[in-house]
Amino acid sequence: MNNAGATTVMPLADTDAKRIADLLALNVTAPSLLVRAALPHLRGSRGTIINVSSTYGHRPLPGAAHYAATKAALEQLTRSWALELATDGICVNALAPGPTESEALTAAGLPNVNVEQIKRDETARIPLGRRGTPEEVAAWIVHLAHPAATWITGQVLTIDGGLELT
Repeated sequence: MNNAGATTVMPLADTDAKRIADLLALNVTAPSLLVRAALPHLRGSRGTIINVSSTYGHRPLPGAAHYAATKAALEQLTRSWALELATDGICVNALAPGPTESEALTAAGLPNVNVEQIKRDETARIPLGRRGTPEEVAAWIVHLAHPAATWITGQVLTIDGGLELT
């Protein structure tokens, strides 16, 4: 399971090559190298790969387009690896959670007042009227990793309280 990731607020006017490279390294390169290292085991066990993307991997995110682009790349890797590894019996899927309660915004270096405003703004756009919980995301990861989930591959499952619909 590839769950490591980072977000950064980086409007185009503030774009910085190092910050872009850091995002790509963590959100695209690291999962690729981890999967490569795990391939012998995955092939031997007909294992499952789960990538954690984001609703913003397939939805615009003004002010954080480079984050969204790295998640879009991870979704494309998911589909490509699913085809590439299907003959080995390896299922590859992605989970794309919407705004979820976590420390990601604070870890991105945003001041508390900005974090709270972003959370309010996101919540206002989510049809179910709330942010997700880590437990809700974890439950879907468990579903995708379950040994009975051998007939799903190459899919990006969005769990975002309906945000994608708006």
